[in-house]
Amino acid sequence: MPKTKRKHWTVQHIPDQSGRTAVITGGHTGIGFETTLALTRHGAHVVLTVRDLAKGERAKERITRAVPGARVTLQNLDLSSLASVRAAAAALDASDFPVDLLINNADVMYTNTLQRTADGFELQFGTNHLGHFALTGLLLKRMLDVPGSRIVTVSSMGHRQGGPMDLTDAHWTRRAYDSTAAYAHSKRANLMFTYALQRRLGSGAHTIAAASHPGGADTSGSRRSTAERGIVTRALFAGVVRPLLMQSADRGAWPTLRATTDASVAGGEYYGPSGFLESKGHPTTVRSIGETHDAAVQQQLWDLSQELTGVRYPVQYCDRSDTPSRPSGW
Repeated sequence: MPKTKRKHWTVQHIPDQSGRTAVITGGHTGIGFETTLALTRHGAHVVLTVRDLAKGERAKERITRAVPGARVTLQNLDLSSLASVRAAAAALDASDFPVDLLINNADVMYTNTLQRTADGFELQFGTNHLGHFALTGLLLKRMLDVPGSRIVTVSSMGHRQGGPMDLTDAHWTRRAYDSTAAYAHSKRANLMFTYALQRRLGSGAHTIAAASHPGGADTSGSRRSTAERGIVTRALFAGVVRPLLMQSADRGAWPTLRATTDASVAGGEYYGPSGFLESKGHPTTVRSIGETHDAAVQQQLWDLSQELTGVRYPVQYCDRSDTPSRPSGW
C-alpha cells in the first residue's frame, strides 16, 4: 500500500542513507550544497560533480568539517559541454559504487546577453536541460537495476514565465533574446523531461523520476541576479520580497531532499514549498503549468534533445499518462 505523506516534512524525516550513493550537479554551492550536507549527515556517499575542482575541494572541506567521516567524491563536469558530460559519465560508469540517486540541481540563471555553450546551444537551455538530459541518459542504464533509485531534477517557480515555448527556435537564432524567457523555458523543459522520463520508466520500475523547486530561496545566485536588475528591484527585494517570500538555502533544499529520500514519493511527482505562492514552507506536492503536461510538446522536446545531444535512452515506452507510479524495491 502507498505510504501516507507527512504534512510537515523536515530533514529530520530523512531515513538512513548509509550504503547509498548520490550524484549531484552543482552540489558545491547554495541549495546544492545544503542538499549535499543533509545527505552526508544521513550517511550517503555523495559525488559532487563540479566545473571548478578548486571550488569543489573547498566545498568538500566544509562538508567534512561539518560532518566528520563524510564520504564525498569529486568529479569534474561542465554541463555546458557535451564532451565533458560524456567524460564524466564514463568516469562514473567505471567507478566501483552504484548510482542510487541522481540529483540534477545545477543551473545557469538569467544571463544578461545571449551566450552559447561549447556545442552552440543557448547557454541556459543547453546547460539546465540538455546537459542534464545527456548526463541522465548516459547514467540511466547503471541505475535501472538499483532498487529504490531516483532521478530528481530541480526546476523553478520561474517555469511559469516566458510564454509558450518555441522548440523550433530553442537557441534564439530568429528572435530577439529574452533572458527571462530562456531561463523559464529551460526550467519548464526540466519538468517536461521528468514527466516524459517517468512514462518511459513505467510503473513497477526500480527507478523513478521526480522533480522539485526550492521556492524563494535566499542564495548568492538569487541575490546576484537581483543585484543586476537596478536600484528599484534591489530595494523591493530587500524590503519586501526577502522577508515575505524568501527562505534560507537550507530550507530551499527541503523539496529536493524530500523528492530524493521520502518513501512516499511517487514517480512523476513535483515538490515545492507549501506556503503562499509556493515561496516557502514545508515541502509538498505542487502542480506545474499546463504546457508541461502536454504529451505532444514533451515528445517534441524529447526528440529534439536526443537529436542535439546524440544520447539515446535505454527506455523507450511511453503510455501517454502523467499518472505517478510507486517505486519498487524501496
